[in-house]
Amino acid sequence: MPQYIAAIDQGTTSTRFIIFDHAGNIVAVDQKEHEQIFPKPGWVEHDPLEIWVRTQEVMRGALEKLVNSKKLMVSDVAAIGITNQRETAVVWEKSTGKPVYNAIVWQDTRTDVICNELAKDGGQDRLREKTGLPLATYFSGPKIKWILDNVEGVRAKAEKGELAFGNIDTWIIWNLTGEHVTDVTNASRTLLMNLHTLDWDDDILKLLDIPRAMLPEIRSSSEIYGTAKTILQGVPVSGDLGDQQAALFGQTCFSAGEAKNTYGTGCFMLMNMGEIPVPSKSGLLTTLGYKIGNQKAVYALEGSIAVTGALVQWLRDNLGIIQKSSDVETLAKTVEDSGGIYFVPAFSGLYAPYWKSNARGAIVGMTRYVNKGHIARAALDATAYQTREVLEAMESDSGVKLTALKVDGGMVFNELLMQFQSDILDVPVVRPKVAETTALGAAYAAGLAVGFWKDYDELRSNWGKDKEWKPKMDPTLRGSLYAGWKKAVTRTFDWVE
Repeated sequence: MPQYIAAIDQGTTSTRFIIFDHAGNIVAVDQKEHEQIFPKPGWVEHDPLEIWVRTQEVMRGALEKLVNSKKLMVSDVAAIGITNQRETAVVWEKSTGKPVYNAIVWQDTRTDVICNELAKDGGQDRLREKTGLPLATYFSGPKIKWILDNVEGVRAKAEKGELAFGNIDTWIIWNLTGEHVTDVTNASRTLLMNLHTLDWDDDILKLLDIPRAMLPEIRSSSEIYGTAKTILQGVPVSGDLGDQQAALFGQTCFSAGEAKNTYGTGCFMLMNMGEIPVPSKSGLLTTLGYKIGNQKAVYALEGSIAVTGALVQWLRDNLGIIQKSSDVETLAKTVEDSGGIYFVPAFSGLYAPYWKSNARGAIVGMTRYVNKGHIARAALDATAYQTREVLEAMESDSGVKLTALKVDGGMVFNELLMQFQSDILDVPVVRPKVAETTALGAAYAAGLAVGFWKDYDELRSNWGKDKEWKPKMDPTLRGSLYAGWKKAVTRTFDWVE
């Protein structure tokens, strides 16, 4: 009997291959970063071929660690799950597998002209009833249109049926199995899928002038899509979830009203809303949570924040005030608070609940007193403040008052941030024993498809609490700090005309 499930976790800045045992414990992992390409202000790209090379490298790396410890043969891996940075768009030639352009990353804002033009008739919410999404640069559909309209010769090839589009999940599955598929969660991030039919919407395809022949087949999040043709040859590829939905699944938020927040490059809070899509009146997204095999689809409300962990990377790479990302906590601890400043990191505009692509980042309240410790502290505080904005919107839309927040992602090991998060939310913050819930969710989906795990109850039994932070802040101070943040955010609006 196979002992393990593997997951490819293809993120915004790196790719990981993680192997889990039946209890959901990590038994091997390998990780590699890939290049971030910034051709112009607001433009963010990745090289899809580099991502596929890194994927193969980390697969080999993790497998070698287990083989060398005499714990693994190929036959010990039951299935592979995929999870991925969402909304990042790749277009490639079907015959050669060669991309026609770099992947346009979810943070990229070059499609603001397209989105503004579409919004002239019906406003920013003209597609929200069908898709659950506002017109925004965040999503894949406008990125496809930009590639078709701006890369020479590409539209003609697309209309002949010679090109394929995919978010990164589709790109990885194509290279791994030869199949051109996606799942409902990734499809729901394109602005092209109808939430109610779970199929590509012909009216929207016509509006954006995107040939349907480019698009992958939409499947459930847990079924066998094909088998690996290279590394782990013959092993089923049977799980596919966008990274934030994978974290929701990995946190075992299987009941309506359960929520999680993932702290990565950006920050993403999702709440399970059950089998009926709930429209948002507060600037959130209505999205697919997951669909397991032939079961009904489960929907979620999502609050998306563009820049959280990416702000720490900016402090490291652009300002050079820290040597590595983990140093930010040590630097922030050199001061008692942020020194009266607020750092609003609207590098890619503002996402939920504002959806202002023409906002730009600002540090507000600067005095001569401020030093690099205060800037580091304000950078961490910004993540907590933005999360509170999203949580308030989610509680307003859902009518559910959260009693605790499940958290995961790289930043949840920052003790200073987690305590401030609990303080500013006034609810407990809970970190699970296995914090790699994104990869774990993809593994769970893959495992359910092949019978490695039998049901949700078995998955729930794997979840355990590692640490909990409880609010300690005086309510008056909490209110004052948050009011200052709300004022600071307004300073970033409409910076780009």
